Amino acid sequence: MTKPVIVQSDNTLLVEVDSPVFEEARNSISRFSELEKSPEHIHTYRITPLSLWNAAASGLKVTDIMSSLEIYSKYEIPATVHTTINEQMKRYGMLKLVMKNDDLILISTEPVLINEILYNKKFQNYIIERIDPNSLKVKKLFRGHIKQALIKIGFPVEDLAGYDDGDPFEIDLRPEEGESKGVSLRDYQTSSINAFHQGGGPEGGSGVVVLPCGAGKTIVGIGIMSLIKSATLILVTNTVALRQWKDELVSKTMITEDMIGEYSGDKKEIKSVTIATYNILTYRKNKKEGFVHFDLFSSKNWGLIIYDEVHLLPAPVFRMTSEIQSKRRLGLTATLIREDGLESDVFSLIGPKKYDMPWKLLEKANWIATALCTEIRIELPEEKRIQYSVSRDREKFRIASENPRKIEIVKNILAHHIDANVIIIGQYISQLEEYREAFGFPLITGSTPVPEREELYKKFKMGEIKNLIVSKVANFSIDLPDANVAIQISGTFGSRQEEAQRLGRVLRPKKNDNSAYFYTIITSNSVEEKFAHNRQLFLTEQGYAYSIMNEEMFLRKFGV
Repeated sequence: MTKPVIVQSDNTLLVEVDSPVFEEARNSISRFSELEKSPEHIHTYRITPLSLWNAAASGLKVTDIMSSLEIYSKYEIPATVHTTINEQMKRYGMLKLVMKNDDLILISTEPVLINEILYNKKFQNYIIERIDPNSLKVKKLFRGHIKQALIKIGFPVEDLAGYDDGDPFEIDLRPEEGESKGVSLRDYQTSSINAFHQGGGPEGGSGVVVLPCGAGKTIVGIGIMSLIKSATLILVTNTVALRQWKDELVSKTMITEDMIGEYSGDKKEIKSVTIATYNILTYRKNKKEGFVHFDLFSSKNWGLIIYDEVHLLPAPVFRMTSEIQSKRRLGLTATLIREDGLESDVFSLIGPKKYDMPWKLLEKANWIATALCTEIRIELPEEKRIQYSVSRDREKFRIASENPRKIEIVKNILAHHIDANVIIIGQYISQLEEYREAFGFPLITGSTPVPEREELYKKFKMGEIKNLIVSKVANFSIDLPDANVAIQISGTFGSRQEEAQRLGRVLRPKKNDNSAYFYTIITSNSVEEKFAHNRQLFLTEQGYAYSIMNEEMFLRKFGV
């Protein structure tokens, strides 16, 4: 076997793409490292403290990681790398939070570490007293703050303090009754549910399940609700996602629509299952006043809080979450990448990664569509090139994104996929409106009223319309199962999470041909091309290859 990995003493891993065992190696090392760069021939991964702590929380051992590196490493593994892995993996669980006689206790087998925390000024407000050399009695109200503060000094806490049961509420899964009613859990969904729940013990009850769009994250959430059987608060990105969660609960469980509360801009219902939007939770009249609706977290004795699209969780909701650590917390996401760098806050306040399934493995099992990704690079017209050269960076990005030559490329893609269900996705409203005018397709933006959005999505799902133009409001939690072509004409700078979500719009399994096509059109030799490299990192990490074409190559293949 040609070994494709070079392990370097700075904790980076260089992986040769052309190796026959590249996919195996990538799937193995991505469990404990993060992708940094992905040019054509050599991909760079980095082993970080957070990647190792997530690995430890998901059950990996030092021996598992070292064995993986030894199998695929071309050369001897530097001793410093082994030391880093050993030390960081050991740190997860070196500190534990436990409950004893209704007191919250921070314990460690290392008295020196307890001593360091005791005399650190940052922890003075959280500590009640030292019990013995290995334990501190701490304030229950600050359970989340303690975990946040400790991870910042390099010590992730294993939280075994347990959870409140919450008000009981019977939630049973509906047996499968054809295509739309009921549910039969797939094997990986069952595995992710069990990984989170851990038999109901203190080891389970908080954490993140990472699954691609179209793999049934909502079903995982519903499956966990059916195990916990308690009042549940579900937090979602927008009102359309709220209604989709409600529809799934009614069709997949035995609860009825009148048992589900909607807490949004339109309604303020609180029931045993309540679905709220992040927008309404973070609403305040002005920056000096408090958040009007934060009392929702204490309005009922919740036994479970589900954070849908947890990578988008607003910072104010993190602050509230730090004060409700006695509630079971489930994060659902297609990617743990956050553009604001708050991944460690997800780890400490929602919980560590409990389950992750590589997208390509689900594709091979036909649980998601087989995706073909193509990037088309086109030149900027001469008159725009002059304007571009004298503009500032942000203006340059917009000029490149709104390249008027993109519209001809889109026409050719549409002609090539004449019978497909197509979504055209973009960032700039004025650009999208031009495309609506050019093609006559319906347009959905943030200003489109929710009933109109729902009606257009419904018509698309029913096949009454086959083409939609959407702004970034459609990035998240939108169920368009039959969309099989996505054309991205502009995006949010180098957002990796957005790239993942947009591909996800076409990944749901198809009834006949289980193929999906994801096109990105960018202006070559521009800042848009530079940002595109970063956007592609996530997809490369999941094993998707990009076919890159210039305009001439594209027209040879797609020109009509």
